[in-house]
Amino acid sequence: MTALKISESSDGITIECRVSPRAGKSRIKGEVDGILLVALAAPPVEGAANDELIALLSKELAVPKSRISILRGRRSRKKVVRIMDAEMTSISKRLEASIG
Repeated sequence: MTALKISESSDGITIECRVSPRAGKSRIKGEVDGILLVALAAPPVEGAANDELIALLSKELAVPKSRISILRGRRSRKKVVRIMDAEMTSISKRLEASIG
């Protein structure tokens, strides 16, 4: 497993994701080349998949949805997600547990 591309700045923590909408079940599938792979049950229509991504990350990372936003890629499968007011070590451990 390659290390996830997670970076920390004064704005929060950013994670690169690649999503697969219309999956049978929403879940974190793993990582490839440092990019988090996420399956989403929601279709990519009217922001449903983006909302599902935020809800899934909120649940898996134990962070309120209001602290998670999509910085880039709202209309793409490749996204950059920002998590505000979170600790890097906590987020890394939770993601590794979800993947592992």
